[in-house]
Amino acid sequence: MFAVRGTIISLAVFAIAYCAASLAVLVTWKNVWPRGQRRSARRRADALFFLRLFPLVSAILVTAVFAVPSFVILEPRAIEERMGIVPVALALVGLALAGLGLAKSLAALRGSCRRISEWTRGAEKLETDSPVAVLRVSATAPAMTAVGIVRPKVFLSDATRTLLNPSELQTALNHELAHVRRQDNLRKLLLHFAVFPGMSGLEAAWLEATEMAADDAAVSNSSEAVELASALIKMSRCVPLAPPPGLTAALVHSPASLVDARVKRLVAWNEETRTKRNQYSIWRVVCAALATTTVLVLTYGGLLVRVHMATEWLLR
Repeated sequence: MFAVRGTIISLAVFAIAYCAASLAVLVTWKNVWPRGQRRSARRRADALFFLRLFPLVSAILVTAVFAVPSFVILEPRAIEERMGIVPVALALVGLALAGLGLAKSLAALRGSCRRISEWTRGAEKLETDSPVAVLRVSATAPAMTAVGIVRPKVFLSDATRTLLNPSELQTALNHELAHVRRQDNLRKLLLHFAVFPGMSGLEAAWLEATEMAADDAAVSNSSEAVELASALIKMSRCVPLAPPPGLTAALVHSPASLVDARVKRLVAWNEETRTKRNQYSIWRVVCAALATTTVLVLTYGGLLVRVHMATEWLLR
């Protein structure tokens, strides 16, 4: 019975923390986001990804760091308490959120693996200087796309090799390699796991920012920026027979408005854009994490007592 009570309390706390943090993100991100437009695309993408995963990460931490230890340490094992309907209902909500997220991520993973397997049949490995394998694939695949998480590859269609000149092809490949370095397919998988209604706008903003961040990483001067813009225009005319699966990063698979915005941004590229892009530091994040950890260590015992009191009230 002790283990059952602990499991119900843990799931209930997870549900409360996850839903509260998700609602907070939904309410606030559109209000604070305009201030971030002055930041580089990379910083915007990272900030949006952090916001989108914040509810899941915070709920897991609250449950694992506070709810479970407070119950195990402070809850009497011999006591028999009647449990109300509220904690049981909240526990079911927490279980449903975790189960739905797991099912959604597994479905996305299976669908992507199936499509990638279809594209790989008859693929030819190209000799390139790329740090990851580059494969020539059939016309049914997107023009150019980065696939895979553990062993990433870049797929390149015959149409892409025909339409792009060597400079355009290289900058387009650099764009896909930027997705590989940033582990964007893994990030998409994590977003599939963090399910919550109403997050589509935030996820679309993240996708836009991450595409622009990959554009920035692919070019180092205005000539390369124009080459990538030209590649985007040419590839936007090559529509695949079917949309790419969710866990891939195609060069062009987004709305026309986003492709247009990316092209305009690349054409307007200048040295200031490069400087702004490189001004990225994690020291503030590290300092904030150290300060938070220090405060947590100093107050942990008292916090466990308060959390246990709250869970005792929840049980009733």
